Amino acid sequence: MDEAIQQIAEAAARNWTMTLMCTVAMVYVVFSAVASIVKSSNREKTRREIAAYIAEGALTPEHGERLMKAGKSTHDA
Repeated sequence: MDEAIQQIAEAAARNWTMTLMCTVAMVYVVFSAVASIVKSSNREKTRREIAAYIAEGALTPEHGERLMKAGKSTHDA
C-alpha cells in the first residue's frame, strides 16, 4: 500500500504541470456544483416564501406570478 502511494506521488512529481491543471479543474467543478446547488435552493426558498404570502392574502396570485417571473433570465428553465 505504501509502495503504491509512493509511486503515485512520484508520478505526480514528474508531471507536476498536469497534476496542477487537474487539481484546478477539480476545484472548479466542485465550486461550480456548490454554486449551482446554492442558487437553486435559494430560488426554491423564494418561491416558497412568495407562495406563503399568496396563501395568507398579502399578495395576489397575479402579483406573485410576476415576482416569480421577474428574476428569470433567457437561459433559465
